Amino acid sequence: MEKKLIFSIDLGGTTSKLAIMTLTGGVIKKWEIPTNKEENGKFIVPNIFRSFEATATMLNLKKDQFLGVGMGAPGPVLKDGSISKAVNLGWMDYPLKQELEQTFSLPAYVANDANCAALGEMWQGAGKGLSNLVCITLGTGVGGGIIVDGQIVNGTSGGGGEIGHMTVQHHDGFSCNCGKSGCLETVASATGVVNLTMEKLNSEKMTILRDIYEREGHLTAKHVFDAAKEDEIAREVVDQVGYYLGYALGTLSTILNPEAFIISGGVSRAGNTLLDAINKYVDQFAFPPTSKDTKLLLASLGNDAGIFGAGFLVKQQS
Repeated sequence: MEKKLIFSIDLGGTTSKLAIMTLTGGVIKKWEIPTNKEENGKFIVPNIFRSFEATATMLNLKKDQFLGVGMGAPGPVLKDGSISKAVNLGWMDYPLKQELEQTFSLPAYVANDANCAALGEMWQGAGKGLSNLVCITLGTGVGGGIIVDGQIVNGTSGGGGEIGHMTVQHHDGFSCNCGKSGCLETVASATGVVNLTMEKLNSEKMTILRDIYEREGHLTAKHVFDAAKEDEIAREVVDQVGYYLGYALGTLSTILNPEAFIISGGVSRAGNTLLDAINKYVDQFAFPPTSKDTKLLLASLGNDAGIFGAGFLVKQQS
């Protein structure tokens, strides 16, 4: 029997997205299960396998129809497919590829989750048909995936593409969870947008954002982007976010000369409000002869990018 199916996993700290798909990217079944992090995550792989096994049986699929299993996982992934450290899962020096292969009795391929999102957008999303791109995920933090000639840039110890930890505030920057200060993540993520806004609420300028904060007890990035149409403080924050992202992308453009930057994650739902702010600054920092050849695109796969990217890890080997 021809092997033409893929087990695909996008492993998250709260839930894991699972899919059975074809080598051409067709989704046969997609579902989610809770991520069991008890006892340092030792139940994660067995639970995923049991769910796949039950679903495959329900669909009358046999194991010999599957080419392999692909997984996107949080944290740096080493060349041997092990995870050096995934704090949210309780994993330290965890042999993930080995565990998957022993449990599934299939070849397994593992990559960082942000890298998988980039591969997914290249294969079936906004970057379809491109082979040189950078995907930036703007969520609670900032993730990144760099693809050169169709291949993910992993780096020596799995830290390639950590765009969120580029230093963009060189003096008196916000503290970052990585231990540095001034990281892009602290000013361009959903949390970062709020960081910048809270600084400005100390000014004497009138702003509806102060009213929202006093009424609801908190602010979100969505509050800020929604208010930007009519509120001066909100526009100033959006402009700042655009400046920092423009600096980061312009610098990356000078080094990589990609075909496209693809913006994904919850903050990307700001759409053209965000893209216009980035475009205002990106050319200021990019290499002029080549910057015009790089597109700035919004991701199209949403939360499914990681699933498709994990599937692509297997397809690459076919």
